[in-house]
Amino acid sequence: MCGIVGYIGKRDSVPIILDSLQRLEYRGYDSAGIAVLDSRGSLSGTKAEGKLSRLAELLRNGSRLSGQVGVGHTRWATHGRPSDANAHPHLDCSGKIAVVHNGIIENYTPLRAALLDAGHVFTSETDTEVLAHLIEAHYNHDLEDAVRRTLQEVRGAYAIGVISSDDPDHLIFARNGASPLVVGIGDGEMFVASDTPAILQYTRKEVILQEGEMVVVGRDGYRLMAYDGTPVDRDVIQVTWDASSAEKSGFKHFMLKEIFEQPNVIKETIAGRISESNDIELADELGLSDTRLSQVSKIAITGCGTAYHAGMVGMYLLRSLVQLPVELELASEFRYGDPVIDSTALTIAMSQSGETADTIEAVKIAKSANSAVLGICNVVGSHLTRLADGTLFTRGGPEIGVAASKTYVSQVTAMTMLALYLARLRNTTSEHRAREIAENMKLLPAAVDVVLNTSDAIRKVANVIRKSRSVLFIGRYINFPTALEGALKLKEISYIHAEGYAAGEMKHGPIALLDARVPVVGILTEGRVREKTLSNLAESKAREAPIVVVANYDDEEAQAIADHVFWVPRVDELLSPIVNIIPLQLLAYHIADIEGKDVDQPRNLAKTVTVE
Repeated sequence: MCGIVGYIGKRDSVPIILDSLQRLEYRGYDSAGIAVLDSRGSLSGTKAEGKLSRLAELLRNGSRLSGQVGVGHTRWATHGRPSDANAHPHLDCSGKIAVVHNGIIENYTPLRAALLDAGHVFTSETDTEVLAHLIEAHYNHDLEDAVRRTLQEVRGAYAIGVISSDDPDHLIFARNGASPLVVGIGDGEMFVASDTPAILQYTRKEVILQEGEMVVVGRDGYRLMAYDGTPVDRDVIQVTWDASSAEKSGFKHFMLKEIFEQPNVIKETIAGRISESNDIELADELGLSDTRLSQVSKIAITGCGTAYHAGMVGMYLLRSLVQLPVELELASEFRYGDPVIDSTALTIAMSQSGETADTIEAVKIAKSANSAVLGICNVVGSHLTRLADGTLFTRGGPEIGVAASKTYVSQVTAMTMLALYLARLRNTTSEHRAREIAENMKLLPAAVDVVLNTSDAIRKVANVIRKSRSVLFIGRYINFPTALEGALKLKEISYIHAEGYAAGEMKHGPIALLDARVPVVGILTEGRVREKTLSNLAESKAREAPIVVVANYDDEEAQAIADHVFWVPRVDELLSPIVNIIPLQLLAYHIADIEGKDVDQPRNLAKTVTVE
């Protein structure tokens, strides 16, 4: 879970690499480093533990580098603690080859032992350093061949970048598994990065590396190939994102900007997919035939973290509207839980990046059982989209904040459309009801915008409860996942212990935690479980817990029971999770901001989890 950048061209690579790394710092931020070929053709570099700002400071104050060819890296530690020595790039013994790496080399222990026996000297605790020494061991005046032979020896999911003073006109990159790489095409210059926003200000033309591919990059172009050297021809993508979408646009943090982007995200997610007559139109893009979808006997949903919570909302939607058995499994448990799926099953895999390692492994297991696989994903060309039989893109745009916000809303929106589409296909929900829900989906951007306008009021509540030692979130039915996601947001960025519970479970254990120092946040909007949830909140209030509720305007019972109310507009119960999560995202954000936490890069977390 690291960020890689490479540049070769006519300009000084150092400021370009530093700028690009800054846009990738969400991928890893416990150390950073850079290596360049200087004017003499020698390999020089600087690296440092800590955030990228420390590396930048070193480069300003003495460790001056310059050169037209270079690579850079931001690290999220897997093998070896954060330290200067463990920061990338890593060198071979000769000091002529440097490697940056994202992912894990699974067989690094025997490889390292063999290299030590051959006389190689290691200076770090990382698995990455093995790559540099292996390339050196295979090098015979052909860097490309040495890299290819090295890749044939290593196992794991990784992306690597290689620079060598013996080949000053090229950089080499390779990808295997869930570790993305994109090549940016400029005029007499080329860029490589782990994610598009890193290089978006320099070029909008890019090629995405797929699993098992390597690329040799020069000033005037690139050669894409399989590991065995077979050339690969792939269309160049023209990136259409507005460059400002990867910037803060005046907001204090990326996360706050992304929370406020959610009305537009919903519009983008439903655009062209709901007809004027309120029918859901997905047939041309799903990649799975109506015949196969109509024959599905059960559905399995899998994902991690926020995607898992979005999948849980999907579970309730599919059960209600499609009336099929639906199982939900954490992707990290899917591969070990002996899932009972076969060729009549549909597996839905949820991943914002499409690169989440646990989710990718779950998909491979589902495919080995001949299950149809549908990916719900944000990133075109990602690993998930290539493995899946079909994909429903969420169209959320880049999300920089590590704690997902618009990811959740776009995934739930996409899942709602999928459930409606399958319901009409299988005739399990009346035409009138399906069109009613679809019509109400068009009103969601306005409803979310109304909630966003209450941000200042939510901040006042955040200031009251920010010193709580623990916060419990409760919901029922389709808003049980809202409680889970609200708790996850709070613990991720404020470091306050928080848990989400099905409201009816409070009296089976969690109620023992309650006192005046433990607020309870309840989801109390209109629906068939509202009265039950109200009773559960009364039980919590009787234990002196401060009560915060998410409720519809003019709900007098909510006003009477709660110490604080987050008011939201009334929407269809099946759509309510999309609206109800907004005040909980804002609550988490404001508490973390008031407490001075690093909202966009919370400790110990990374945006794209490409290791297991």
